[in-house]
Amino acid sequence: MLRIRRRALGRSGSRGAWGLVLSCGLLAMFGTNAATAARAISDDVDHTKAAACGNPQVETTALPVDIQRAFPNLEIGRPILIQHAGDDSGRLFIASQYGVIYTIDPTDSAVSEPKVFFDFEEAVTYKDRENEEGLLGMAFHPQFKDNGKFYLFFTSSERPRLSAISQFTVSASDPTRADRSSEVRILDVPQPAWNHNGGTLEFGPDGYLYIALGDGGAANDMFRNGQNLGTLMGSILRIDVDRPTAEQPYSIPADNPFVDTPGARPEIWAYGLRNVWRMAFDPATKHLWAADVGQDLWEEINLIEKGGNYGWNKREGMHPFGKDGVGPSADLIDPIWEYHHDLGKSITGGVVYRGSAIPALQGVYLYADYVTGKMWGIRYDEAQKRVVAHHEFPLEGNVPVITFGTDHSGEVYFSDPAGRIFKFVPRS
Repeated sequence: MLRIRRRALGRSGSRGAWGLVLSCGLLAMFGTNAATAARAISDDVDHTKAAACGNPQVETTALPVDIQRAFPNLEIGRPILIQHAGDDSGRLFIASQYGVIYTIDPTDSAVSEPKVFFDFEEAVTYKDRENEEGLLGMAFHPQFKDNGKFYLFFTSSERPRLSAISQFTVSASDPTRADRSSEVRILDVPQPAWNHNGGTLEFGPDGYLYIALGDGGAANDMFRNGQNLGTLMGSILRIDVDRPTAEQPYSIPADNPFVDTPGARPEIWAYGLRNVWRMAFDPATKHLWAADVGQDLWEEINLIEKGGNYGWNKREGMHPFGKDGVGPSADLIDPIWEYHHDLGKSITGGVVYRGSAIPALQGVYLYADYVTGKMWGIRYDEAQKRVVAHHEFPLEGNVPVITFGTDHSGEVYFSDPAGRIFKFVPRS
């Protein structure tokens, strides 16, 4: 068995006090007995008000699904990204947080020796005690098959606390490997702290590059970035990498929501986010799903809308946060789902399953909690605009999932910090 650069297993999750209110998620999962599911819920909780946040019938049946090691002979140090390139090659790309990208044939379950696609570890900063840095994001250009371009989000070794987004291309002499000298720096984002860097990169169905950035780190949004349109922090950006300008290696799409807002960064597509840990477009509905890691009490899942303000740091999930916290407001978008820290403390966002091997998962958004190792799936009804089903996977042994990804057929894989890659299988 090949073991490639394994180190410590940690990822800092959100931690905090136990809550005194119930979430829509708890109520939907446990019904009127939700109070017994929360470990430190006070007798003073107004359960009627808690239910009033919107708790129509939500299906909770277990799905006939299990998990198994996809490649039992393969372990890769901190496999932070799992993707295909959309180039009809069938390759599965697995990136280590340390700065090495590998490829394998996903049909070869016995693989033990991945091929190195790109090794730029010397350009990447990663420390086990500061494990929200490193190589964090990867996106292949929609025309990768023809132009060989791909994009990486990483913590640069050029200077401390520098998040960088760069474009690279494959080697002209060997298209199975990337050309280290081809780097074009797209954007530098100096970070005030090592955590809450965000890092997900996704090309949207519109061909633009979407970039998730955290609030700058530390805790409680101490840098006051969540509601500040004058900074890139705490936002999802949308840029056009195909049309550089004389001033910068990208342009701003004309329909970005804040291009005409004085003092606002025109790159911003949505804001009020703490630390999105994985976002993904549903290829069927084109919705952009984003999981936002919570601070003290709540983890949340959002559908990202143009110009949307998702509330941080005025709100955590659906709830007022801090001394300036606010209740429901027409100018803030609530998550479609949330869960309390009695159930988990650090969400890992996933993808909507659109594969064919497991019909029971069709249309289900898959996500997990890194701290507890639990895994769930939700169904969102387009007509009703709400979650209509929430499924917990009754797995034998929990897995601290650090990322989800898909192959060219839409089948879903996920990884843990021990270097293992898993997949879903029908329960026998």
